[in-house]
Amino acid sequence: MSASVQVQERSSRFASGWQKIVEIDNGILQQFYRELHGVSPDFANYLVEFPFGDVYSRPSLDSRRRELAIVSAIAALGHAQPQLRLHLHAALKVGCSREELTEVLMMTSVYSGFPAALNAFATFATVLREADAAVAASAQ
Repeated sequence: MSASVQVQERSSRFASGWQKIVEIDNGILQQFYRELHGVSPDFANYLVEFPFGDVYSRPSLDSRRRELAIVSAIAALGHAQPQLRLHLHAALKVGCSREELTEVLMMTSVYSGFPAALNAFATFATVLREADAAVAASAQ
């Protein structure tokens, strides 16, 4: 494969991934990308290209369903609070209700244990405070 083809493929994958990030993100991931790019440009680009350009952009799930699945998976890990925070904010942005997210996190306790669920709920409480503060600030 020629270098120009690789660059073209990378550019379209990046563009597709960045478009998806802008659609779901309230700026958290965009800021993280900029910081990571300063440390490792290649890894920062992979972060956009693969999960968001290749996987997240697939058409079979809408963003709302996809975020519910992502929140469930990350919450089940029990130790990825920064990523969970980002995707809880994204889930709210794409139309998931607080009640739906609460139910998803409750399921974490059954399948991943109470420590994972407690970590997820602590992160969710922070996200709800941040979301409420953003709404209050925009109303002023």
